[in-house]
Amino acid sequence: MPDRLLPLFPAHAGGRSPITCEYRCGNACAHPEANETDNEYFGDVVKDISRRRVFKAGAVMAAAAGGFAALSTGTAAAAPADVSANGHGGPKPRPVPGTDFTPVPPNKLDAVSIPDGYAQRVVVRWGDPVVAGAPKFDFTKQTAAAQAKQFGYNNDFVGLIPQDPLGLSNLLVVNHEYTTEVHMFPADQYDPANPTEEQVKIAWAAHGLSVLQARRDPIHGGLEVVPSRYGRRITLDTIFEVRGPAAGSKFLKTSADPSGRKVRGTQNNCSGGVTPWGTVLSGEENFDQYFANSDKVTDPVEAARLKRYSVGSGTSTRKWERFDKRWDVSQEPNEPNRFGWVVEIDPNDPNSTPIKHTALGRFKHEAANIKITADGRVAVYSGDDSRFEYIYKFVSKGKYKPGNSAHARRHNSALLDEGTLYVARFTGDSPGEIDGTGKLPADGEFDGTGEWIPLASGNKSFVDGFTAEEVYVFTRQAADKVAATKMDRPEDIEPNPVNGRIYAALTNNSDRGAAGKAGVDEVNPRVSNKNGHVLEWEEDRGDAASTKFSWRLLLVCGDPKAADTYFGGFPKDQVSLISCPDNVAFDRHGNLWVATDGNALGANDGLFSVPVTGPERGHVKQFLSVPVGAETCGPVVTDNLVLVAVQHPGENAASSANPTSHWPDGGTAQPRPAIVSVWKKGRFGLPGRIGER
Repeated sequence: MPDRLLPLFPAHAGGRSPITCEYRCGNACAHPEANETDNEYFGDVVKDISRRRVFKAGAVMAAAAGGFAALSTGTAAAAPADVSANGHGGPKPRPVPGTDFTPVPPNKLDAVSIPDGYAQRVVVRWGDPVVAGAPKFDFTKQTAAAQAKQFGYNNDFVGLIPQDPLGLSNLLVVNHEYTTEVHMFPADQYDPANPTEEQVKIAWAAHGLSVLQARRDPIHGGLEVVPSRYGRRITLDTIFEVRGPAAGSKFLKTSADPSGRKVRGTQNNCSGGVTPWGTVLSGEENFDQYFANSDKVTDPVEAARLKRYSVGSGTSTRKWERFDKRWDVSQEPNEPNRFGWVVEIDPNDPNSTPIKHTALGRFKHEAANIKITADGRVAVYSGDDSRFEYIYKFVSKGKYKPGNSAHARRHNSALLDEGTLYVARFTGDSPGEIDGTGKLPADGEFDGTGEWIPLASGNKSFVDGFTAEEVYVFTRQAADKVAATKMDRPEDIEPNPVNGRIYAALTNNSDRGAAGKAGVDEVNPRVSNKNGHVLEWEEDRGDAASTKFSWRLLLVCGDPKAADTYFGGFPKDQVSLISCPDNVAFDRHGNLWVATDGNALGANDGLFSVPVTGPERGHVKQFLSVPVGAETCGPVVTDNLVLVAVQHPGENAASSANPTSHWPDGGTAQPRPAIVSVWKKGRFGLPGRIGER
C-alpha cells in the first residue's frame, strides 16, 4: 500500500505541525472559533469608567489581599514593575535557589537537551509494560489486547505521588491525550481513509491514563518503573461513574446507558493535578474531534449546542464511527455530552471506579488544580483551552479532611460533587491605553481587578434562561450569557504553594483583534497573539473562596528583542526566549516552571524556570528542550528530580514512512512519546539539588 498522506492544511499559528493540529485538536485553528457570541465584551464596557476609580479599586483590593501589596523587595502594589521597582540596575543578585543553572540555548536537536552537570534517563515510553503480562512492544505487530496492558500514546500530564517521606517510592500517573494513527502504525499498514477495526481498537486502548509504580534511585538519580500491583491502564473501554448534579441528566442518557450515570472511557486527557488527598484530577479537552455527523442533527437547539463545542460534522479523521455508533452524533446525539469533564482517578486503589465530576462544568478542560480555602473548603481552578474561552473556579460546599487514608479520599472526592461553579471576568486598570501593540500602560504593568461570576450551585442556576442541569452540561453557553472575559487559550492553572497566588498559562490566540473577533483588553493585550502570556492573580484576602481578585501579567512571551514582550520588569537582554506557555508547575521555593507547546520562534519546545518575587522576578531561564517535533508536557519539579513528558516527537513528518525524529531509541527507530527524568550530578556520584550549584 502506498504511503497515504493527509491533505495539505493551511498555515498554522505557532510552531505546531499540521499533523499535530489535525490529530490533537481536530485542526481547530483552521476552523471558526466556537465562541461566536456577540455579548458586550467587558473589556469594552470599562472604557467608560474613570481610570482613577478603577485604579483605586485595584489598589484597595491588592492591599487587602496582601500578596500584591508587598513583594519580597517591599515594593508597593501600585508601583510599576520597572527596573527600579524590582531592584534591577544595581549589583547583579545571586540566582534564586532552584534556578541556579546554565540555561540551555534554543536549538533544533533531536534530543532532550539539559544543562551542564545534569543527567537524564527515560522512565517509560509508549508500548512499555504497565500491567503484568504485557507483551514486549512491536511496532509492526500491534494488537488492542497488548496496548491495553502497555503504556499509552502521547503522554501529557505527569503526576508523582510519593509513598514514603523521602520520595523514593512513588505512584506515577500519566495522561495519554490523543493518538496520531499515521505515526502509530507502519505506513504500509495504515490507510487513513480505511482504518481496520483492530487499528481503531488499538487507538481506543492507547488513550486514557497509565498508573505505575516508580522508584527514585538515591545513589544514581533518575526514576525507574518497577513491577507493582498498582499497575493499571485506564482506556476508552474503562467504565466511569458519573457523579454530581448532572448525574442521570437527560442530556447524558444514551442507548447504551439509559441511566446517564455510567460512561465508557475517557479521552483527550490533557493536563491535570494531584489532589491534596492523593488522587489525580484529569481534564478531558478536545473531545469534539472524535465525533462525526453533527451536521445531520436537525433540532436547532441541539445543533447550536453541538456547534458551541465544535463537535465534528461529516466524517471524522479517525473514522471511529464506522465501528461504534456512539461516535456518530446522528445516532447518539448525547454521547458528546458525556465527555469534556474533569475525571478523578484513585491510583492507590487499582480496583476503584474512576469518576466524572459534573459539578465542575463541561468544557475543554486543560487541567484542574486545587487550593484549600481559608475555612477549609476546596477550590478547583480550570481553563477552557480554546481561543476566546474562559477561566473557571469551583468552590465546594463541604470541608476538606486532611490525610490520604481510604476514608479521607472518599470524603474529599465527594466534596467535588456539591458546591458553586464560577467563571472569571477581568477588568484592566488602564482603560484607553491598550492599543494591541503590547506597549505597557503608563503605570508600568498590565494589571487590574476581577470577579468570579456564579453560574450554578447544586440545583440552583444563577444564569437567566438556564436550568442548573443546563449550566453544568452546556457550561460554555452559560458563561457566554454572563459576559465572562474571552481569553487567549487558557490552559494549565495552578496555585503557588509558597505565595498563594494563582498562575495561568495563556498559550496564544492569533485571531485576537482580527475583523469580527474580540479586540484587545489589558488581560489579553496583543493583537494576533502568537506567543502567549502568563497571568498571575491574588484572591481577595488570599482566600480561594473569595469572589474578588487582583491580577497582573507576569510574562508577555516572545522574542525578548521584540517591543511587545514583557518579563515581569526583569531586563529583557538577560532572559531566555520563550513562546507558547502551556503547562505550569512549582518547586518548593515557589519558582514557576513553564512548559511550552508550539514554539513560534523557530526552536524546539522546552521547560523554563521563572522566579515570581524579588529582584529576579520574571527572569526566564530555559532548563531543557525536547526533540524535533515534540511538545514539553507534564512537568514535575522536586528538590532532586525533574520529570517531563515528551509528547509527539517527530510529528512534523507526514507519516511513519520518513520519521524526522528517532528519539528516544536512536538509530533508525520510530519516535515514541516518553517520560524523561532529569537530575543534577552531585558530589561523590550522588544526585544534587535541582537549580543549585
